[in-house]
Amino acid sequence: MSSQPHVEAFFDPATFTVSYVVHDPATLHAAIIDPVLDFTPRNARTSTQSADKLLDYVQTRGLQLKWLLETHAHADHLSASHYLREKTGAPVVIGAHITEVQKVFATLFEADDVAPDGSQFDRLVDDGDTLPLGELEIRVLHTPGHTPACVTYHIGDAAFVGDTLFMPDYGTARSDFPGGSAEALYRSIRKILALPGDTRMFVGHDYLPEGRQEYRWQTSVAQQNAGNVHMHEGVSEADFVAMRRARDAQLEAPLLILPSLQVNIRGGALPPITQNGHVYLKLPMNAI
Repeated sequence: MSSQPHVEAFFDPATFTVSYVVHDPATLHAAIIDPVLDFTPRNARTSTQSADKLLDYVQTRGLQLKWLLETHAHADHLSASHYLREKTGAPVVIGAHITEVQKVFATLFEADDVAPDGSQFDRLVDDGDTLPLGELEIRVLHTPGHTPACVTYHIGDAAFVGDTLFMPDYGTARSDFPGGSAEALYRSIRKILALPGDTRMFVGHDYLPEGRQEYRWQTSVAQQNAGNVHMHEGVSEADFVAMRRARDAQLEAPLLILPSLQVNIRGGALPPITQNGHVYLKLPMNAI
């Protein structure tokens, strides 16, 4: 039994997001992690070019898509999970604490169609849960802090951490979203960095920090422990929390936070069509 899944990354330069297709080489069973639905804010148009690249990859390599895995409800891009589920029938998976996120944002957007019970997704997972992927196993780690619903998917020698950690020269996720917590983020990162040092780590974004010329998204637990600029070995919880809170206070809201969360709390589905045949996204003024 191989413990090394094959991982293919797809970088979206519009949102700096990395989506992944991961599969078991023995059985060709596959999962897609954090797919992007393209969205142009200047004219509120969606397209599926990024998601279709994932589908093309799955189909041309003869993979059997078993899961659509979301690491959390993203605030920086719209999810293509609903579109991919319609195309493939693969179930959409997210952390069970998505209900906490739904309660906040369904109220903010007056999304009366969104029951805050996670029913928009096919499977809710929590810490220690497992999912099969051929001869491999997807192990779930609940890693809150960036949001209360964040999870890491540990598959063989690979860990997909979403936005919890970035490349070592960029650092860690913000923790100032509703339900976020710098203290929880610190403990979640410590949980991730307790994995074996040679564990391959795949991050959800790269923002090309100053001094680096190319985008990167693969690192390792050992590299993070040795050199993460925010969270290397020896950093105390108190020091991390103070740094994170000061840094978060200087950050602006993500460009697509309002359209993204309206879609992502619905599992990637757009709001219901209105009587005039249009779909509307709301912009609550002065609310965040």
